[in-house]
Amino acid sequence: MDRRIMGVETEFGVHYSHPGSRPLTPEEVARYLFRPVVEWGRSSNVFITNGSRLYLDVGSHPEYATAECSTIEELVTMDKAGELVLQELVDQASERMAADGFSGTIYLYKNNGDSAGNSYGSHENYLLNRRTEFRRLSEALIPFLITRQLIAGAGKVCTETPDGGAAHFAFSQRADHVMESISSATTRSRPIINTRDEPHADAAEYRRLHVIVGDSNMSETTQLVRFGATDLMLRMIEAGTPLGDHQLMDPLRAIREVSHDPTGTVGLQLRSGQRRSALQLQRHYLEQATAFVSRNGAHHDQLEKVLDLWERALDAVESGDYSTIDTEIDWAIKRRFLSRYAERHGLDWGSARLAQLDLSYHDITPGRGLFSLLQSRGATARLVDDRSIEHAVENPPTTTRAAMRGRFITAARQAGQTYSVDWTHLKLNDRPLQTVSTKDPFQTRSERLDDLLNSLAATPGAAERDSDTGRDADSSSVHPV
Repeated sequence: MDRRIMGVETEFGVHYSHPGSRPLTPEEVARYLFRPVVEWGRSSNVFITNGSRLYLDVGSHPEYATAECSTIEELVTMDKAGELVLQELVDQASERMAADGFSGTIYLYKNNGDSAGNSYGSHENYLLNRRTEFRRLSEALIPFLITRQLIAGAGKVCTETPDGGAAHFAFSQRADHVMESISSATTRSRPIINTRDEPHADAAEYRRLHVIVGDSNMSETTQLVRFGATDLMLRMIEAGTPLGDHQLMDPLRAIREVSHDPTGTVGLQLRSGQRRSALQLQRHYLEQATAFVSRNGAHHDQLEKVLDLWERALDAVESGDYSTIDTEIDWAIKRRFLSRYAERHGLDWGSARLAQLDLSYHDITPGRGLFSLLQSRGATARLVDDRSIEHAVENPPTTTRAAMRGRFITAARQAGQTYSVDWTHLKLNDRPLQTVSTKDPFQTRSERLDDLLNSLAATPGAAERDSDTGRDADSSSVHPV
């Protein structure tokens, strides 16, 4: 596949701090957060003008699913725009709660677990050609995904371990919560790969790979190597490149062993009877990817950066010298700060204070969250700039069908028309026979949509009505918050 549609869905953890005031349950806080969304869209599950989906997931977790993207830079930008969208919800909810007499503070965390042992995810989506054989795909991809945490893990302070081991720092937040290799479920069994065949496109031509195992990343450059290396693996699999038989005897045991082994050298039992370490497997995939690119040429302008950071991350794990990646890879950025803090204050990995700082790393509020503070001090590398992220809050990617979705939502809102939108359809509720199908995810223009929006613009008094919200269309922003 020359161009690939990609997306990421992020679930956010909610916490309400209420010293001296009445507590609120996560459900109550979530209702405050989504009140403007419900007022705007008559639902807690809406598409917004940048083409992305915003909704309240199981367990009162706000979730943001990026619009379809065809480049890694687009994907990182859209994902970061989601943090701004959620932060605006926090700001508005805080004002409403204060007016209702609640003086506590809302925290939204872009992480993967809470203190009660619950886990919530960061799910990747990659468009595949329908001809790609799923069994071969999963057999080749699962060992890569299990060991990918060396280059893309968010890092975790483990103050307690199930086996009673010493407190330590691990690569991944998500690894301990994975329950199956492959499953059609996403919440009950938490697989590495989800098998539900929902392409959100022409099913005769495409399928969608739904990866459940990833950590939520704060670092833009970690996202670069996370998405970029996975895309290269998919390209090799699609091209029939021999990647060797590295199926693991016990994938669930392996993913935990990798997370808790800072050296990357623990031997993982393969079904073939051999043992390979996480470093050996990742080195193998990197060598194959480098050779593949050499034979086939670059397919995007970030490719050299992906391969370079992939290699440097593995070198850092092997040498134990993380200074070459501690502004670029989440677990190394976090580990550097926490290690220095622990040294200054005489703490070990079992310290509750380090666990608290670990959580603060994922606080999305600018100027308060630890990652945000490090970024403001120039201690983290960037892939995109703030202006691009702010633009993406209201504007969709221009290279995919999200451009049509965003254009439709904006026009319908300005005209005061009620409408229904999903990943593959655009419909004005009073004109169901004029529904626009968008099953081609690469399509950016549609004559049918042009005709519909032209007729909408010609409707007398359209700009003054906003039957969806009861307000002038011009008085509200083009996104729901």
